[in-house]
Amino acid sequence: MSSAPAASRSVRPRRVVTDRRGGRSRSPYDSFNLGSHVGDDAAAVAANRDRLARELGVAADRLVWMDQVHGSRVAVVDAPVDGPLPETDAVVTRTPGLVLCVLVADCVPVLLADPAGGVVAAVHAGREGVRTGVVPAALAGMARLGSRPADVTALLGPAVCGACYEVPRAMQAEVARVAPAAAVRTRKGTPGLDLRAGLAEALHGAGVGQVVHDPRCTVEERWLYSHRRDGVTGRQAGVVWLS
Repeated sequence: MSSAPAASRSVRPRRVVTDRRGGRSRSPYDSFNLGSHVGDDAAAVAANRDRLARELGVAADRLVWMDQVHGSRVAVVDAPVDGPLPETDAVVTRTPGLVLCVLVADCVPVLLADPAGGVVAAVHAGREGVRTGVVPAALAGMARLGSRPADVTALLGPAVCGACYEVPRAMQAEVARVAPAAAVRTRKGTPGLDLRAGLAEALHGAGVGQVVHDPRCTVEERWLYSHRRDGVTGRQAGVVWLS
């Protein structure tokens, strides 16, 4: 007897974005820092990651992390992995119970889910990720597992907003060539980037049916980590999984 197709499986995508509160890390990482690469005490980060797993109701080894490099490499996983996926900025799965994690502190955590196809993805989308097409690459990875863009919903998590993200005019132009909607003016009237607007444009252009924005700005919201605001700081996570 053949197995049932993925679309018939009884799975439900779930998405969560963490914030700074409730962890073990000390200043300047206080307190729920999930980033292991920012100089925080390793034991505190491990305790915070264990707490995340407990809160989600999974074993800690079911959390899938990436070594994010502001690129467009996509990894497809079907089982727990040992350590962060090397040089990866998007991870895709169709395996229930694997929790895909993206770390951010101003970049956009993009959480994609296709409940019909039973496929999810977590994407790290900063300025370079938008410019090099990490989200279209993630959608292509999902398609290889049977997902269709029309069935995908996207959550664009908290990130630096266009009013706060000032960039040189040439840098703005580089991103605008790929994502015109990203080019904005900051509240000071200088060239800026609204990465979520650019990503929404790309997602709609790819045929994604629903795009939801978390409107919080990491620079303005003190309960969120922001490298642009604080320099040395922690990382919150966007996570997505099939339950």
